[in-house]
Amino acid sequence: MLQNLTPKQTVILARLSGGPLSQTGVVQGMSGSPVYIDGKLLGAVALGFPFSKEPIAGIQPIESMITESNLHIETPPLERGISKWISTLMPRLVRSGAVFDALPPIEVSSPFGNLTQILTPLSFSGFTPATVKAFAPDFRSLGFEAIQGVSAGSQNSPGASRGILPGSMISVGLLTGDMNITADGTVTYVAGNRIYAFGHRFLDTGTTELPFAHSEVVAVIPSLNSSFKVCAPHSWVGTILSDRATAVSGEIGRSAHTIPLSVSVRSAVTGTHDYHFQIVNDRFLTPFITQTALFSVIDATERTLGAGTLRLTGQIDFDGASLPLNVRDMFVSDSGLAQQVASDAVVTLAFVLGGGYRSLHPKSMSFVLEPIEGKRQLRIAQAWASTHEVRPGSPMQITVVLQGENGQQFTKSASYQVPVGAALGPLNVTVSDANTLNFPDFAGLSQSALQTPEQLIDAINHFRDSNNVYFRLWRQQPTFNVAGPMPGGELTDPPPSAALILSDPSDSATSNAAQTLTRGSAVAEIAVPIPDYVVTGAKTIQVEVKE
Repeated sequence: MLQNLTPKQTVILARLSGGPLSQTGVVQGMSGSPVYIDGKLLGAVALGFPFSKEPIAGIQPIESMITESNLHIETPPLERGISKWISTLMPRLVRSGAVFDALPPIEVSSPFGNLTQILTPLSFSGFTPATVKAFAPDFRSLGFEAIQGVSAGSQNSPGASRGILPGSMISVGLLTGDMNITADGTVTYVAGNRIYAFGHRFLDTGTTELPFAHSEVVAVIPSLNSSFKVCAPHSWVGTILSDRATAVSGEIGRSAHTIPLSVSVRSAVTGTHDYHFQIVNDRFLTPFITQTALFSVIDATERTLGAGTLRLTGQIDFDGASLPLNVRDMFVSDSGLAQQVASDAVVTLAFVLGGGYRSLHPKSMSFVLEPIEGKRQLRIAQAWASTHEVRPGSPMQITVVLQGENGQQFTKSASYQVPVGAALGPLNVTVSDANTLNFPDFAGLSQSALQTPEQLIDAINHFRDSNNVYFRLWRQQPTFNVAGPMPGGELTDPPPSAALILSDPSDSATSNAAQTLTRGSAVAEIAVPIPDYVVTGAKTIQVEVKE
């Protein structure tokens, strides 16, 4: 018995034998396997040693699993006083042909000898191999071992009420539908319609809502590092409600609230491909799993090597907000387009969910991907004004030359009339792409400065589009971007006392309420669409306003 392995945690060390264990060692997917002594439930297989030559495991006491799950049910009589009972352990524990031998304390100095949580097999079915390879390190850092999986059943599959017993395999669904991501583990204890499983944390998210399915072991794959089970989920039977350090627990027969996600790829070359999913409702997992699904959809339908262009549009509707979050952008890349699009598509969603509004939950999400052949990118090469001097009340024209591959060249112009009574002196004109203007406007945007979800969503919806060229007229004056309901809220030429407060470094260290803008105060901004092209670069010119 290992005491205080982690703060106030007691773990029982045991040697396993029987079945394939001599060849496989402790198997990923065994997490939660119940261990009995004379019909009394001791706990669950939960920990193991990577690269161990013998199947030695750490057993999580059932008392800790139930207590920390905090589902307010009475601990069964056979588990009460478990810590006293452990001291009288029989030397051999038997269950289903596998033998568990109690071990004396051991000391391990090998770099691979840490007693760690058994990695949870995470099955990807319907995903491209490139997706599994690209996201495996991220999932592994969360305690999952990503493997190419097999098909899962529908959440409406017949037999959803089939009994779940101790020792049953379950698969927790992170994404279901045309592609599936499921995490496999074992049920330790069933009390009425409550289950306790895994013997360790899933993601340690506390209160959660994740669907789980009754699952079948298809194969056990031996591995020098850590063997694993390959499982096939069948029918969805309940919902995981608690994810704590020592166990996950949930309720049989309860439906999980998941988010409908649709992705449509509309290509002039390969046609239209539609995908439909249900994704977990979780502040952290929802953007991450959405990113994974988008990457796989792009990788499966479009070329991912070489230059390419892709237009993304999307809409995310929320419970708790009257405004939808609009996603729109164009991307161009010589390589890695799928990763770029998938990542940027969920940045604003993650930002909104991180705003701390408890009533705000995604209700539905939809994305449309439109691939365009070739590298559709234009660079701002030149810019000039029709005059170097202009009078208040007079018009002027600003022209920009855009250059692309294969000698492409476009000329675009915008007209601006200097207002009557405009201040005399230099007037700057910056011709730029969207990012040049978006960054200073949104760098100081603080979630805490926005009072309602609608204000936050509306601010993000004002991001400029990358397939426009922007003509921004401005003056060099002390200017501060003050975060508020709308981005780009500027305080121009404030009194010295106010400027001192807004520019105080100690104030900016604790609050992003204001940020000095080097570009000066905006006078006007004109957007000119450049359909089907991504605009990059910036040029600044200057004209003189004179009487």
